Amino acid sequence: MGALPVYRWRLAPDGMATRRQLRALGLRPGGQEVAAQLERPRRRRGPLVAYLYRIDRAKPVRPMTPARMAALAAAMRARRTCPECRTDAGYCIPRSLGMCVPCSDSFTAAA
Repeated sequence: MGALPVYRWRLAPDGMATRRQLRALGLRPGGQEVAAQLERPRRRRGPLVAYLYRIDRAKPVRPMTPARMAALAAAMRARRTCPECRTDAGYCIPRSLGMCVPCSDSFTAAA
């Protein structure tokens, strides 16, 4: 990546965007190199850095295929299924608990 132009936070030139900004426009970097970077200074640590890509070289986001949609649905279903009671909790199981809240409550009450 050589020497990149560095811009202060909120002072990026027109025609450049971060990954999130590209995604909001329905675009993706599409294999292009990083064109510049933004730096946001912080008091006690190093600056926050965001990479910028050229909008004119960005490509459209690939459409969601039925197979990718099914895989995403299966992954989310696995995140909602409690390993203890094997039911769909209706929310993503907290990793800190490792089980749904009712199972966690009964587990801590028994201990």
